[in-house]
Amino acid sequence: VSGTLNHVLVLAMHEVSHGLCFKSRLANQLLAILANVPQGIPAAVSFRRYHTEHHTSQGVDGIDTDIPLDIETKLFRNTFMKTLFVIFQVFFYGLRPLFGFPKTPGPWEYFNSAVVFAFDFACYRYFGILANIYFIGGALMGLGLHPISGHFISEHYELNPDEPPSYTIDGGPPETFSYYGPANWITWNVGYHNEHHDFPMIPGSRLPQVKAMCPEFYDTLKHHTSWSYVLWQFITTDGVGCGSRVKRHRKT
Repeated sequence: VSGTLNHVLVLAMHEVSHGLCFKSRLANQLLAILANVPQGIPAAVSFRRYHTEHHTSQGVDGIDTDIPLDIETKLFRNTFMKTLFVIFQVFFYGLRPLFGFPKTPGPWEYFNSAVVFAFDFACYRYFGILANIYFIGGALMGLGLHPISGHFISEHYELNPDEPPSYTIDGGPPETFSYYGPANWITWNVGYHNEHHDFPMIPGSRLPQVKAMCPEFYDTLKHHTSWSYVLWQFITTDGVGCGSRVKRHRKT
């Protein structure tokens, strides 16, 4: 329960990072920090800074922190190691920017940290260490080997490299894949990922309408039908791993 709810809140942070809940940037920022509190680890403000670059420079090596580092690609190759990657992928998403793309923290990052750590201390002070384990442990479970976490892999990994692509980008394979199943009901429609990247300022609640309005663009695209199966494919398929991503070179 903690894992599922924490993941839903993390995806709420994603929605708010696009400024889609309030007209005021301040209100969106505060709501993102509030959604971040139960995870026990400050992330909301930094996530917004890095996620903006994921949209403006998707797949650009050295800018898009969604692209695994070379050491991840070399290390997580077989079934056992890829299972570890999925279990601890939240650590890699969190630590990757620090090692590959560090940014100087600003006042909002410090405020985010103060709020989250104050909540952690209050939990420990009034409810004991088990409360901290419930929140933080739940977040790690929900963002690891959990059915909803299949969206981390499904969105931009190429899991069937031998199949002909449903479309090409400058002659290359597709970079983004959607999922239209029932898990979208509790995840702010994050599965509508092609639609999201095409229109990042449209809230998740309206993305099904985008797809319905443009069937000629979206109905023919290859998409996923199960996030759980995506995890299984990623872990067990030979030749698929952290390097199964479309990369672009930094433009000068």
